[in-house]
Amino acid sequence: MLNKSIITLAVATALTATLAATSGCAVTRNQETVGAYVDDAALTTRVKSKFAADPTVSAMAISVETLKGTVQLSGFAKSFEEKAMAEKLARETSGVVAVRNDIAVRHPQ
Repeated sequence: MLNKSIITLAVATALTATLAATSGCAVTRNQETVGAYVDDAALTTRVKSKFAADPTVSAMAISVETLKGTVQLSGFAKSFEEKAMAEKLARETSGVVAVRNDIAVRHPQ
């Protein structure tokens, strides 16, 4: 009976220590917690979905990356209107804190 209690206590202690050690672990060095990474991934997906649903914006030509709620747009747009619409759609996405628009506009040749 005493051995069973000791084993149960040891397992509970090990699980608690593991949980404490991993709950705040960073995804990459100096980046963010796992929870924040998942939130950023969800934001990226929502922004890309808006791009895919909009006829003005090419979801394939514009990249979206998110870090701590800040969305960075990069890639190439066919016009200034497409670049502006991509930024507008990103800004209107729930949960987005800020938008960096680094999209380059390709001029027709």
